[in-house]
Amino acid sequence: MKRPIRVSALPHARIALVFSDGLEGIIDVSTMVGRGVFAPLADPQAFAGVYIGDRGQIAWSEEMEICPDAAYLEVAGQIAGEPVHA
Repeated sequence: MKRPIRVSALPHARIALVFSDGLEGIIDVSTMVGRGVFAPLADPQAFAGVYIGDRGQIAWSEEMEICPDAAYLEVAGQIAGEPVHA
């Protein structure tokens, strides 16, 4: 699968992504933010700390990650719903 090369936090718990093949898009993670392991992301400053991890995961910490493959498929319109936690 293609890996993200750029990630940025957007308002309303959304993430803008650019992948290595040029695919760009936005995923909405609002159903995850503020719940379970993602509870700290209810703080906008914490949410803004999103980065690409060493395995290509979309992360805020080692405990808070989104699978890059699921995010790619969602951006590409091949699956609907929230990305899978890595």
